[in-house]
Amino acid sequence: MSVPVVVTGIGVCASNGVGVPTFWDALREGRSGIAPIASFDASALRSRIAGEVRGLDMEQRLGAKVARRTARFSQLALVAAEEALEHAGLARGPAREEAAVVLGTGIGGFDMLEREHQAFLANGTSRFTPLTLPMIIPNMAAAAVARECGCRGPNLCVSTACATGAHSIGTAFDLLRSGRAHVAVAGSTESTISPFAIDGYCQLRALSTRNDAPAQASRPFSVDRDGFVIAEGAGVLVLETLAHAQARGAQPLAVLTGYGASSDGHHLTAPEPEARAAVRAMRMALADAGIGPTGIDVVNAHGTSTPLNDVIETRALHKVFGEHARRLLVHATKSMTGHALGGAGAIEAVASVLTLVHQIVHPTVNLCCADPACDLDFVPLTARAARVGAVMSNSFGFGGHNGVLVFSHPSTLPT
Repeated sequence: MSVPVVVTGIGVCASNGVGVPTFWDALREGRSGIAPIASFDASALRSRIAGEVRGLDMEQRLGAKVARRTARFSQLALVAAEEALEHAGLARGPAREEAAVVLGTGIGGFDMLEREHQAFLANGTSRFTPLTLPMIIPNMAAAAVARECGCRGPNLCVSTACATGAHSIGTAFDLLRSGRAHVAVAGSTESTISPFAIDGYCQLRALSTRNDAPAQASRPFSVDRDGFVIAEGAGVLVLETLAHAQARGAQPLAVLTGYGASSDGHHLTAPEPEARAAVRAMRMALADAGIGPTGIDVVNAHGTSTPLNDVIETRALHKVFGEHARRLLVHATKSMTGHALGGAGAIEAVASVLTLVHQIVHPTVNLCCADPACDLDFVPLTARAARVGAVMSNSFGFGGHNGVLVFSHPSTLPT
């Protein structure tokens, strides 16, 4: 018999909002967090815009010692995890002791590695931060959350590029269903806004160069999209078995009902043109959730604003949903947050839960003229009230990694 798994807490750090209330207000109102890069001089780069998380004093939020000993990707994860745990009502101490942590990142502390390597080249040996190596490795966000939040259950780091968030949440889902844990802190984080990283994506011709209009640069499914906008951020969910949540009187925000994963096995960066593996991941998630295509009301699309992804994702949705595809509301959170790479899937999972909580579908901004090949209802420009029983969240990553989650309204739980 399947073990029901519920979401009882959420936390987020995104370019358009730190903290769930601010983030949701920005999504609902269509406010972008994309602006000219402020963290370094980007004047020599072709793409000079990003979705940076602004206004966070990490020493104030985390304490001076923790802030000094964690790279930014771990700091963002800690802020989001603490919010999610507080939202779930899991106080420090015994309530968190056996909690699992599954918190991934696509790259890790790339920005810190670049900065400290420059110090090494300029100043010689033993002249850069001594803790650089342990601070930058990808598992350190999960380790920091376990250490600082008091979680002593299984501790895992998933790294599957832009599918990391979905795979981390899906892995935690499986831990709970297998009985290896009863509560889990799950999500992902990323911070790679640095000259080397951005220039690398520029060389791949992956980034938007709409530098004079940053808030309008990320335009998923638009006929004139010219690439994604790099961003940073973190999203975290507290997942519990229904029995565990009920035993402590926690109120579910949503039910995690389905998870699907697959691999394109096709190309280093490009999605497989026929989207066969993406289709398979979506169908797996539906089957896992025990619902048919008509059971989904909203799709939170991967929606990167790149020429290839948006057309191929639209094609995949037609294949999975058939005639029902025309009745779906499909929206792209990245139109406002930018693309937080490994952090994106978890940020979008938070958005999916909020869609169910508020029964409002946030808009895809900057979509004034859709690509004819992207012919679904992408909720352009303005949020829409709707009756939402289930949301599918898609995440597809470099290397052909595909992760799909299905969240359902708590009213679907057995009484």
